[in-house]
Amino acid sequence: MTKAPGPAASPDPKVYGWCPGALRPMMSGDGLVVRIRAPLGQLSQDQASAVATLSERFGNGLIDLSARANLQLRGITADSYPALIAALQDLGLVDHDSAAEARRNVMLTPLWKPEDISHRIAAQLEQALRDAEDLLLPGKFGFVVDAGESPQLRDCVGDIRIETSGAELLLLADGAECGQSITAETAAEAALDLARWFLQQGGAPEGRGRMHPLIARRGLPASHITPRSASTPSPTIGNCAIGQLVGLEFGQITAQALATLAEQGALRLTPWRMLLIEGRHDIEIPRLPGLILDARDPRLRVSACTGAPGCLQALSATRDLARDLAPFVPEGQVLHVSGCAKGCAHPRPAPLVLTATAPDTFALIHHGKAGDHPLRDSLRAGALRAAPQILTEGS
Repeated sequence: MTKAPGPAASPDPKVYGWCPGALRPMMSGDGLVVRIRAPLGQLSQDQASAVATLSERFGNGLIDLSARANLQLRGITADSYPALIAALQDLGLVDHDSAAEARRNVMLTPLWKPEDISHRIAAQLEQALRDAEDLLLPGKFGFVVDAGESPQLRDCVGDIRIETSGAELLLLADGAECGQSITAETAAEAALDLARWFLQQGGAPEGRGRMHPLIARRGLPASHITPRSASTPSPTIGNCAIGQLVGLEFGQITAQALATLAEQGALRLTPWRMLLIEGRHDIEIPRLPGLILDARDPRLRVSACTGAPGCLQALSATRDLARDLAPFVPEGQVLHVSGCAKGCAHPRPAPLVLTATAPDTFALIHHGKAGDHPLRDSLRAGALRAAPQILTEGS
């Protein structure tokens, strides 16, 4: 519906313009956040078990799974940080060069098979990015390799995409419906060429910027003329061709739960708030706190950021409210509860959005982002719990 003019949903939060990395951590309300970009989005059993141990030893035992399929260790102290990084480098999970670590921002479809086209392209692209010392991309700039039978990562944030379109393999700029035909052999080089084009066209004038806004004002390169095909829905909790998918409440897992899952098999990180246990089907997953094992669980219809006090930008706690409201979110819809107007947990528009404007006080937005103009404001958390139908009134 058309939103009435009015004030923004909440005061402008601080925008850093970059995401935490392993070698460039970000301070949050519960300590340093250290993000691990696991090569090819995969953890061996030994690596996953070791990460769980490191989380408890050097952090607060909480681990986030980000929307770009990265792990975030929380609660790391400044004193323990150097030892943590040394241990992660010994595990092969962190580069030794900070610039290479920052460039190597590649999300691979979790459903890849060894030596298939997606696997080969992602491995080549990661190495090409490590070697591309001249490529000074913004901290959030990312690549997506989604070259399976049908793309499944369309809803995931990424600036340069490599995906299948029927019998074609396409290189796509985010926000475009046409791409450049490429081959598996030329894909990595073509992706870096497009990244350099982005910079040459002024996509990051002050070291910040994304591909989608550039395409909106500049248009596509002349070679991007091949239409992309339709995508397919992402898989759900349970068995898939590669193994078994397990959901994480709000994309977070405890170190203890991660260690338990590591006993079952190697793990793949997904952008869907799920972990994939490789090669295991129909196994009995222990019912641990925070794990979601039923595809009908209403918590799958809500997303929420860390919220206060864990995030310094958040104006309110978020997850208890999201958990309480989850059963009242209509099937097929999503409720995004954001601690501030940045909307980190769900960057794209959602049918229902609650954005904190003060402690336990929220603005309601329909079919928008966390920073859009609200349909209603000054809604108290207690009132929402008492009358959850407020969420959908007027929609």
